[in-house]
Amino acid sequence: MSDHIEQATELNEVSVTPPAAVDHDAAMVEELRADPGYAEIYLQTALEGIYEPGGVCAFLIALRQVIEARGGVSEIAKKTGLSRQHIYRALSENGNPTITTITELTRAAGVRLATSSRYG
Repeated sequence: MSDHIEQATELNEVSVTPPAAVDHDAAMVEELRADPGYAEIYLQTALEGIYEPGGVCAFLIALRQVIEARGGVSEIAKKTGLSRQHIYRALSENGNPTITTITELTRAAGVRLATSSRYG
């Protein structure tokens, strides 16, 4: 019987390392990179929530993630002619991009935004 107690004690003393935390942004960028068709759906969903509290910030984060999945800010800057600094500022937490900037960024990232008549 003491053998069973010793084995149980040994098992309880085994240290279990918890899994490493996964960065949400990095995981989302990888998912968008793995499934390019998902990017448009993801961005459209973020756009539909733009009128909710925090919706504008959530949309800008989603657009930034799509841009990262499509080659990153440097690649999109080359395609649009916008400076990297302008893109980073426009997509920052306090960003306030113009519709022209959003249009250029989405075009360069290969996604289109569709309109909805749900709000009226």
